Amino acid sequence: MSGHGFHVHGPHDHALEHATHGGGGHGDSQGSMTNQIAMFTAIIATVGAIFGYMGGATQANAGLFKNNAAIRKTEASNQWNFYQAKSTKQALAELALELAPADKRDGFKAKVERYDKEKGEIKLAAEKLEAEATDWDHRSDEQMHQHHRWAQATTALQVAIALAAIALLSRKKWLEYGMFIVGGLGAIVGVLAFLHL
Repeated sequence: MSGHGFHVHGPHDHALEHATHGGGGHGDSQGSMTNQIAMFTAIIATVGAIFGYMGGATQANAGLFKNNAAIRKTEASNQWNFYQAKSTKQALAELALELAPADKRDGFKAKVERYDKEKGEIKLAAEKLEAEATDWDHRSDEQMHQHHRWAQATTALQVAIALAAIALLSRKKWLEYGMFIVGGLGAIVGVLAFLHL
């Protein structure tokens, strides 16, 4: 009641004023904790889903790149086999050049020169394919490293969600702090994955 500048609060006035200034009874702080945990869980579940997708994508890329490397290695091997065949033909032509009569030597000499030139071209193609295979292998390794980072980040976020559930059920503040810490670590590892570190 109010009269002549003097104001007396009723019990409900005090509760409303306390709630307005961020206070509240025991039930209100529990509601605040519940809301915090629910919001945090929703956010990290969403981020975790994105991290999981990125982890799957990088794993698929790593497999694709490794397959490309294997294809290039096979193509390079085929080129080296072709190179060996040309070397054998060149060796036979050189032997024939030595054994042939003088009037037939020009034909064998031309073959030796042709095989030597073809071997050079084949060697360049084989070396180029080997370099491409090495590049694909390197790219695959990078994708696998990134995949592991995404997987680590996703796992940390899943642990944070589990801690959130336990914190919600047990009402233990230290579990809530643990949930924030583990979730933060998961987010940091996700940033490292994004930055390819």
